[in-house]
Amino acid sequence: MSEAAVTLVEPSKRRRIVKIASWIVGLVVLLALLHLAGIDVWGWISELWDTLTQISIVYILLGCVFQALQTTLTALGWYGILRYAYPGGVTYMPVLASYAAGVALNNFLPANIGTFATLIMFTAIIPAATFPGAIAAYLVQKIFFTIAGTFVYLYLFLSVPGSFDLSLGNIHDNPVTTIVIVGGGAFLLVLLGRIFWEQVKKLWEKAKQGGVILSRPKEYFTRAFLPSLLSWLCKLAVIGIFLAAFAIPVTFESIMWIVGSGSLANTVSFTPGSVGITLVAVIGNVPMLALPALTLAVIGTMSAIPVFWQLPGRFLAGAAAAGGVALINSIANLAGFGAPWMLGLIKTATGQLSPGLYIVAAVEICATLLILAFVPRFVKKGKVTA
Repeated sequence: MSEAAVTLVEPSKRRRIVKIASWIVGLVVLLALLHLAGIDVWGWISELWDTLTQISIVYILLGCVFQALQTTLTALGWYGILRYAYPGGVTYMPVLASYAAGVALNNFLPANIGTFATLIMFTAIIPAATFPGAIAAYLVQKIFFTIAGTFVYLYLFLSVPGSFDLSLGNIHDNPVTTIVIVGGGAFLLVLLGRIFWEQVKKLWEKAKQGGVILSRPKEYFTRAFLPSLLSWLCKLAVIGIFLAAFAIPVTFESIMWIVGSGSLANTVSFTPGSVGITLVAVIGNVPMLALPALTLAVIGTMSAIPVFWQLPGRFLAGAAAAGGVALINSIANLAGFGAPWMLGLIKTATGQLSPGLYIVAAVEICATLLILAFVPRFVKKGKVTA
C-alpha cells in the first residue's frame, strides 16, 4: 500500500495580515475589558512607560540586540542537535520560531510549560520527529546549561565565607524524621521506577535518536555546545546592560547572583514539590541551601497542577465534569486560607516553621501515593486492523 502524499498549502499574505490584525484587535478588546472590570491596566502600562523613558535609549537598544542574539544562538544550538537527529527534515527558521514561542510562553506560564510547547512544536514541524526523541534532544541541549548552572552555584558558594560550614541542626535534632524522609523518598523512587520501567524501555529506542549528535563530539561542540556558550554570554551581557541602566553597580558577583536565582529552575524543570519543601524544613537554617530548596518546591508544585487537571476528565463527563471540576476548585481554594492559618498556629506553638513544612510535604507525598494506588492506568487501545 502506497503512502498518501501530503500537500502543505501556504496561507496567503492577505490571510496572514488578517490574522495579525485580529490578534491586535483582540488584545485591545481584552485590555478594555480588564479596564472596565476595575483592573488598572492603563496605569500599569503608564508606569512601565515612565520606567522605560528613564532609561537611556542606548541601553534599551543594546539590551534588545543581545537578547535577540541570545535567542537566535540558543535556537542555533537546537538546530544543530535536531539536524543530526533527523537529517534532511530540519530547517533553522521553524526551529527559531518554535523556541522563541516557548520562551514567550515561559514568561507567564508556570512549570516551564513553554518548553513543553516547544517540544510539541518540534514534533509538528519535523516529519520524522517523535516526542521521546524531542525529550532526548532537550536533555542534550541542557548539558551546557547544567554545567553553567553548576559553575554559578559553585562560585556563589565559594565567594561567601563559611558557606560550607554547614550547621544542619534540624537533621541532628530530628534523626528519626530525617531517616523517615530519606526512606520515604527512596521508596517513592523505587515505586515510580517499577511503574514506569516498561514504558521507559519502550521509549528508549525512540528517544536515543534525539541524542545522536553526542556520538560525534566535534559536531556536538561546534553545533550545540559553542552556540549555547555564546547565548549564555549574551544573557550575562543583557543582565549587565540593565544593571547599568538602573545605575546598579555592575560586577561579576552581582551578575552571578542574578543568574543563580533562576539557573536552578532552568536546569531542573520538573521536580516533585514535596522534595523542595522537605529540604527547606531540614536545611532552613542554611540560606545558601534553602534558596535552591524553595526553588525546587515551587517548580515541583506548579509542575503538578497541569498534570492533576488531566485526571477529572478520566472519571467525569458532561454535567458531572462541570460540577466535579467546580467542587475540586472550591476545595483547593480553601488552601489559600487553611495553609497559612495552619503554619501560623504551628509557628506560634513551636516557634519554628519546620513542622508545618513537614506536614505540607507529607500531604503532597500522600496525594502522589493515592493517585498511584487508586487511579487506574490509562491503556491506549490498539487500532483494529482487518
